[in-house]
Amino acid sequence: MELDRWKVFSLLSPALRQKVRLACVFGTHGNEALLVTIDDEVYALGSNGHGCLGLGNQQGTLFPQCVEQLCGKGIQSFTYGSGPHVLALTERGEVYSWGQNVYCELGHGASTPGLLPTMISSFLSTLKVVEIACGSHHSIALTDCGQVFGWGENNCGQVGSGTTSNQCTPVRVTHSLSSRKVVNVACGQVSTHALLDNGEVYSWGYNGNGQLGLGNSVVNQLVPAFVQSLVGVVITKVMCGLVHCLALTDEGELYGWGANSMGQLGTGHKTNSVTPIKVATNIGRVVDIAAHHYNNMSAARTQHKVYMWGQCQGLTITSPVETPFTSLHEVFACFADTEVTYKPIQLEKKSSQSVADSLRLAFDDQNTSDLTILVNGKNIHVHKSILKIRCEYFRNMFKDHWSEDKKSVLELKQFSYPVIKAFLQYLYTDELVIASECALELLDLANAYCEQQLKELCEQILKHGVNVENVATLYSTAITHQSEDLRKFCFNFILNHMTAVSQTVAFSSLDENTFRELIVKAGEAGVFKT
Repeated sequence: MELDRWKVFSLLSPALRQKVRLACVFGTHGNEALLVTIDDEVYALGSNGHGCLGLGNQQGTLFPQCVEQLCGKGIQSFTYGSGPHVLALTERGEVYSWGQNVYCELGHGASTPGLLPTMISSFLSTLKVVEIACGSHHSIALTDCGQVFGWGENNCGQVGSGTTSNQCTPVRVTHSLSSRKVVNVACGQVSTHALLDNGEVYSWGYNGNGQLGLGNSVVNQLVPAFVQSLVGVVITKVMCGLVHCLALTDEGELYGWGANSMGQLGTGHKTNSVTPIKVATNIGRVVDIAAHHYNNMSAARTQHKVYMWGQCQGLTITSPVETPFTSLHEVFACFADTEVTYKPIQLEKKSSQSVADSLRLAFDDQNTSDLTILVNGKNIHVHKSILKIRCEYFRNMFKDHWSEDKKSVLELKQFSYPVIKAFLQYLYTDELVIASECALELLDLANAYCEQQLKELCEQILKHGVNVENVATLYSTAITHQSEDLRKFCFNFILNHMTAVSQTVAFSSLDENTFRELIVKAGEAGVFKT
């Protein structure tokens, strides 16, 4: 369904569509695309401006053509500059580039255009790259050890080398990042941002609209500079638009800065901001954000809703507007002025959609049910065979020598109706639909029934709801249920907000052993150092 939103994919054959695992859309008019299939074949289609399809020529095609240089390479991601040029990242951490190369944005040491994907064979090839990003004419790569490399156009310092000379091959971005670990990079049109593992943000490049967040809009930055205004908040993700930036905190709050003439900051007005300001405060806790340097649009997703603002199909929207969409990709497919993917689309492939559809329709269907689950006086209609197939708990319950196997109505009293219904629906659909306030009780059920995948889904919902007031309770719960990922997430949140958390009722209510262990680990992490 994700592909259906994009016009460029309208001529894909059903057979190829079913095999796609990764897709991206780019180009001046959103009319170029790259596809990776489940059998590791790579295809391209569209206008082929400057040879950006990687087919060895500049001839456009309405139908997918094989990109032979990338087949079998385990492509994990693409990124693209509006120059235009394209980068591809393999599972081994290799980077391939092709397209326009006037400013050496391909990183091969010369300014010759590239019509075929070619691996960047400089010092970068000895490292494992885990993330790539492009501005209009510059490129950025992040390695698995947290080092940042840049190359291409550098007239405003966007490469981060300390000069304004174009960089023909990847150079490591050092200065204030020399001994720091970067975990996320993002590029605006002529600027770059880096997120550190401790939640700090650094920026460099063009600053004419205050998009670096440094408190001014006059001085370009040739080396990484600390975004001082974000001190006291822990950033978990940074995204850049054309000339603005968004940052998401670990508490689900959203900050924005830079240009705002199209309402892209979501402040309700069109005034630029040279420092980060809290935005979209009325939509609830944000769990994901989207922006891209092709556009002046922003989007955000809460647990149940998707919002957009900025330049949306020629309209200027200055405050977040709720959409009917379920993904951020749909916003860009339907409302971006340039219809490009803000990041590649990851497609989850299912072995048999028809069976999945049948099971989904069978849930709570009284006409086909052979068992009624009774919870708090309410009925849920299910099928014994499906419960036995999907769940060890019910498999043991419905054995010949147990009385439950003979019943047509089974009453469950241990958990509430919303939790039981969400669990049973999950068994039919592999999807979890439940209010966040019920997630903790559902985690109890998942633990009692030994449903590991359900536990992980509950943990994701709980992570999205972590705040200063409840984090101590969730930390203790994670220990009780042996939910290691949730425990680590809560522990890091507590470290980042120790002063505020230590003053909550939940923190003072921790049992003695949990409290002692938490304090010891916090000390080992250096939180009490002066």
